[in-house]
Amino acid sequence: MSNDRVGFSQPQPEPDRQALGERLKEAREYMGLKQEDVAKVLGIPRSALSNIEAGVRKVDAIELARLAKLYQRPVAWFTGEDPEATSEVAKEVAHVARAAATLSQQDRQELARFANFLKSRAKAKATPDGR
Repeated sequence: MSNDRVGFSQPQPEPDRQALGERLKEAREYMGLKQEDVAKVLGIPRSALSNIEAGVRKVDAIELARLAKLYQRPVAWFTGEDPEATSEVAKEVAHVARAAATLSQQDRQELARFANFLKSRAKAKATPDGR
C-alpha cells in the first residue's frame, strides 16, 4: 500500500508558512517555553502547535496575535516584514535573555527592575531639564 492515500501523507509546507513556523519556534525556544505550555495558552492541541512550527498548519490572525504577545515580539517580526527586528540589538537582547533564563525568579525580577532603572535614566538624559 502506498502512503499517498488521504490521511497518510503530510502536506508540504509553503515557503512563507515554513519561515513563519521557524520564527515562531525560535521565539518559543528563546522564551524557554515548551510546546505544551504554548498550546495550553492558545487552547489548541500540542500537535497543532507542532504543525504550525513545521509550516504545515496555517495560523489564524488571532493565534498569531496571541503568540506575538506571549513571545513579546511584534507580529511583523514573525511575518518577516520588520527588518529592524533582526538587527544587532535584537541579537544582543537574545543573548541577555538566554543568560537571564538560568537565573532564579527573584534574580530575574531584580534584572527587570534594573532594566527599568536604565530605561528611566536614559529618558532623563534625553530631556533638557534632566527629568
